[in-house]
Amino acid sequence: MVGDSHKHQGMRKKLVDQLRRKGIQDERVLAALARVPRHLFLDPAFLEHAYEDKAFRIGAGQTISQPYTVAYQSSLLELKPAMKVLEIGTGSGYQASILAEMGAKVFSIERHRSLFDEAKERLRMLGYSKVKTFFGDGFLGQPSFAPYDRILITAAAPEIPRLLLEQLAVGGFLVLPLDSDGGQTMVRLTKSPGGEFMREDFENFRFVPMLKGKVF
Repeated sequence: MVGDSHKHQGMRKKLVDQLRRKGIQDERVLAALARVPRHLFLDPAFLEHAYEDKAFRIGAGQTISQPYTVAYQSSLLELKPAMKVLEIGTGSGYQASILAEMGAKVFSIERHRSLFDEAKERLRMLGYSKVKTFFGDGFLGQPSFAPYDRILITAAAPEIPRLLLEQLAVGGFLVLPLDSDGGQTMVRLTKSPGGEFMREDFENFRFVPMLKGKVF
């Protein structure tokens, strides 16, 4: 892969070992993180720190999530190969690449035009051209490709978006950090055959807010 040295691969292995010690147990998630060159999703100024378990700014007031958060959300999806996943918040394209490495059919929406253009080109250059990217409002989802087996929101939602629930397949999961009085709680919703939702609450995290509309 372009720009991916043995040094970088070794740094990723150390990161994966660290995430395993922190409690990430899904080996398919860890294997995907070991393959995706995170340093190529960051500004060169952060190159020496790319494999630290930290979030970094990527422009437009957004961040690339820390690897633990990416691994945690990815694990909650319980992905199987060929599942259709809708990602809300493409950002740098890093999370979409992890999902693609796990064999998912990824559809990703970004509301910032500058980030959308950069991520689309980056994904193409790194060989993830099968990831379908869209410039749009994440609250609206992407109904033309629905239903989705999994929906992942990578920003803190003030509420659970109703249109996304409608685009979720029966038996599917919606994973999102939900704003509440106590902070941002990672939530997983499972859609029942009757159209009802079972909610599970997990750890607290820190994300940028999920906002409506598009930014040109």
